[in-house]
Amino acid sequence: MSAAPDLARARRIVVKIGSALVVEDASAAPRRAWLAGMAEDVAEFRARGVEVIVVSSGAIALARRALGLTRRRLRLEEKQAAASVGQIRLAQAWSEALSAQNLTAAQLLLTLGDTEDRRRYLNARATLETLLALGAVPVINENDAVATTEIRFGDNDRLAARVAEMIEADALILLSDIDGLYTEDPRTSPQARHIPLVEALTPEIEAMGGEPPPGYSSGGMRTKLAAARIATQAGTAMAIALGHTGHPLRALGQGARCTWFAPAPEGRSARKRWIAGALAPMGSLTVDAGAARALAAGRSLLPAGVREVVGQFARGDAVTVRDARGCELARGLAAYGAEDARRIIGHRSEEIEAILGWRGRDEIIHRDDLVLL
Repeated sequence: MSAAPDLARARRIVVKIGSALVVEDASAAPRRAWLAGMAEDVAEFRARGVEVIVVSSGAIALARRALGLTRRRLRLEEKQAAASVGQIRLAQAWSEALSAQNLTAAQLLLTLGDTEDRRRYLNARATLETLLALGAVPVINENDAVATTEIRFGDNDRLAARVAEMIEADALILLSDIDGLYTEDPRTSPQARHIPLVEALTPEIEAMGGEPPPGYSSGGMRTKLAAARIATQAGTAMAIALGHTGHPLRALGQGARCTWFAPAPEGRSARKRWIAGALAPMGSLTVDAGAARALAAGRSLLPAGVREVVGQFARGDAVTVRDARGCELARGLAAYGAEDARRIIGHRSEEIEAILGWRGRDEIIHRDDLVLL
């Protein structure tokens, strides 16, 4: 087994912090002592030349009590209202903690659309790069005040992974209430074993994701593993580490127990990283065994090898490619909309013009628009 990534060599890191770390459960107030310790950690990393981006939950949790929204489950519009109030409190808490270390906090609110639309993606990346160059510490949260159920991340684990992919971070650190990945849920199974290093996200590893914990959190191990796939495929190492300590980043740098996920060895172009990690698939294509072998060999996906089209998508939308068992093989940008794709699947490329009445591409997904998973 290869060694875990060395955090000391990182020059740019993203740290994701959940609501339970930022907000006092009893009082629904910011955990100011913990935030102060975290700010000291950020200052220590910055003093070593490491750029730090913070992805922080907590806005909704900070406003629930003030607005009388104490029920366990909130309606979407109630969450949006709470986010509007709580985001001010969250930004203030971070600004105070970081300013005590002579650091300038910068607030960014992102939505799923900001990572899917290429122009907005590039704009967000340029803003982050500029803030880092100016010495600021970006503090990012999902823009829950405007995001709807259909166009939201729903958890900051995946948002943090997409930010890490966006700015080509060396490491993504998910601070949690657990010190890493276990073979089983350690809360219920005494036989659970800690896994210090995950070299590849196999189906067996992904099956270890459990249900989200109770409380304010919307994440859980399942979303952390989803984040690991996004981050590692973008060449970013990821760690799940315990956050309930006074100085979690300092402890991690000193070798505290965690689970590291090794980055994928193969590099990817910025565009293919964007396709793999930043786009929400609008549908799926099921392929036969021959097409699956062709994809593995680096070829394009031809309509003859597609057996089923699922979903409604337009030309240029992201889709997943699955084998007959339902396993996801790849993601790519469709050269045909769903209705046209349904008409041409199973046919040879030279038949496309006769079927549709016009001639498009020979491929249903060109290899330049395709990323193997």
